[in-house]
Amino acid sequence: MWIKSIIQGRLEFGNAKSYEKVVKMFNYRTENYHKNDILFKEEEIFFEDGFYMDLKRFVGQVTQKSFKNTMDLLGYCAQFAISGSIDGWLTDTGTVLAHSHVEPKSDKAVVQYFQKGKKLVKSEGEQQEAIKHLTKAIEKYNRHAQAYERRAKVNFILKKYHDALRDYNKSIGIDDTNPAAYYGRGKVHMINENWKEAAADFDMATKKSIALQSIYWKARRLKADCHIKLKEYKKAAFDLKLFSNRSFEEDSPNLKWMSAVQFKYGKVLVELEEYEEAIKAFNASIAERSKLDEIPEKEKYFYRGLAKKKAGKNGSIKDIKMAKELGFDNAEKLAAQMA
Repeated sequence: MWIKSIIQGRLEFGNAKSYEKVVKMFNYRTENYHKNDILFKEEEIFFEDGFYMDLKRFVGQVTQKSFKNTMDLLGYCAQFAISGSIDGWLTDTGTVLAHSHVEPKSDKAVVQYFQKGKKLVKSEGEQQEAIKHLTKAIEKYNRHAQAYERRAKVNFILKKYHDALRDYNKSIGIDDTNPAAYYGRGKVHMINENWKEAAADFDMATKKSIALQSIYWKARRLKADCHIKLKEYKKAAFDLKLFSNRSFEEDSPNLKWMSAVQFKYGKVLVELEEYEEAIKAFNASIAERSKLDEIPEKEKYFYRGLAKKKAGKNGSIKDIKMAKELGFDNAEKLAAQMA
């Protein structure tokens, strides 16, 4: 049975000795353990000039056995690496059938420092300890793009935005395939109100990730916010429509933003004078409030009423009165001015 597979990622081995050993073992295990039922050849993924493995992005129809063999072998190779990670998915019409993540987990000092720092990044009160471990990983291997990205994340949490930007730049300069680095740098640009730069970084985050990853949709959502700030409503509508039409799993963090995104989509559609579609978006936003939706109901009713009024639909007066009852000051007067 042939199934769609997506595999992408990068591993760095740091020196010639480790690189030569992993290449040798890759070929040995390909032939003797997996009988050449592997999706990649040595010359396709190994790069001696930098002692690393780079899979770019593989998309193809494979058998489950070939996928498992390949991910098992890549997992074995990861134990020779000092940084990086690889992800593989088996999918069927957008449904994930299997997901495999591999990264270095050896007892090498640089790996241990990174793993300890990584675990502490979001631990309240442990940020300084996280920075200490991540800095030690960088000192052991100054091309550790992931350690720079994670340290940037900690600096962002601590509101040290200049330091965060420095580390994100360093991470991207070493490895331009990590969507988290672009996403994080985009958030720094938003803090600094550099909307064009932020939108460009979120766009890169979507290009370096895939729709099966949560970060892809987080970047889409924030990219739309940047386009709204820039009054690029068509671009914002494109991102918000994709997000609004996505069926997220119940445990997806993106689902918590759905009704807020639908409201923003409605407002953008009003700007584009697409009033009937705007009404649909407002209806969806009002019907079920998501966990991270902090938009007052009075605003939702007001803008839906406004969209109905502009579209010549019934119910506009009722919505605007509801907005007024919920505390939207001068709702009727403002609606008349905006008509």
